[in-house]
Amino acid sequence: DNWSRIVTELLGRAGITINGPSPSDPQIKHPDFFKRVLQEGSLGLGESYMDGWWECERLDIFFSSVLRAGLESQLPRNVKDTLRVAAARLFNLQSKKRAWIVGKEHYDLGNDLFSRMLDPYMQYSCAYWKEASTLEEAQQAKLRLICEKLQLQPGMRVLDIGCGWGGLAYYMAKNYGVSVVGVTISAEQQKMAQERCHDLDVNILLQDYRELHDQFDRIVSVGMFEHVGPKNYRTYFSVADRNLKPDGIFLLHTIGSKKTDHSVDPWINKYIFPNGCLPSVRQIANASEPHFIVEDWHNFGADYDTTLMAWQSRFLDAWPEIADNYSERFKRMFIYYLNACAGAFRARDIQLWQVVFSHGVEHGLRVAR
Repeated sequence: DNWSRIVTELLGRAGITINGPSPSDPQIKHPDFFKRVLQEGSLGLGESYMDGWWECERLDIFFSSVLRAGLESQLPRNVKDTLRVAAARLFNLQSKKRAWIVGKEHYDLGNDLFSRMLDPYMQYSCAYWKEASTLEEAQQAKLRLICEKLQLQPGMRVLDIGCGWGGLAYYMAKNYGVSVVGVTISAEQQKMAQERCHDLDVNILLQDYRELHDQFDRIVSVGMFEHVGPKNYRTYFSVADRNLKPDGIFLLHTIGSKKTDHSVDPWINKYIFPNGCLPSVRQIANASEPHFIVEDWHNFGADYDTTLMAWQSRFLDAWPEIADNYSERFKRMFIYYLNACAGAFRARDIQLWQVVFSHGVEHGLRVAR
């Protein structure tokens, strides 16, 4: 029928064959797959996978091929997708009230899952694979890289905005002798971070970052800016500004979009990160300009591909131990998410940036790599 003809032709442009022999070729199990994908776009593709309507041995290759070929821009724009982009422009989806949603719906999923999938420091963000061969090494390399870029000295006060399960706070306090204040909006994360750091000079607060009025020598924020939202970028940088001492350094670690738009992948928004939005270079530059100078901008997005694939293999290894707590549909959702993201980083469709800001440190900074 026409539906399958259109999808077959579209995927053909990316070198993908429906029911073909390659591990990246999707195997279709349900006749309505084609119609659903064309009518519902990204949401239909993801939900039909969760429903078992298609299989694909190497989803990561499937996604990187689709994105490299630019197919997402050739799919008919779904009315719902268009409305979602309009909503992101008009409304503040990350207002103080709504900001807590992602804490509940994603980060509180369960420590049983995250503690098995992630490294011992529970880093749910990109690792640094420059000289590492295991996930644990790569995450420690990332933590060390951050501390060296921040030029931490014993006795400094450090603010960690969006501190997660406290791995970075622990690492900084333990290895660099600094005192840390961490902020999170996930109750599960706060509890675990407090336990992890109980014998160190670390204070973990369950609150919105916008409530902070203090003075720190250093500020760091890893994997949190993706949840801030374009309406709040200016606020975010003004909060960092007012909390940073005149000679301080601020490091922002965030996933980035290669173009400036408000589009959020509808499937990711619904199932993984409600109210998330990836910033562009321009958006970060515009919002930070009144407050800081950019000392350094480092992109290692290709390392996120490696990180996500490492998480997937650990997730699959751990599944038998945690399967009783989750559904089979959840498993398919999570695998789809890890692979879709890995494919997007591999296609260089999305980036990972560490940006170092200061108020204009005298003599400049020699930034670690």
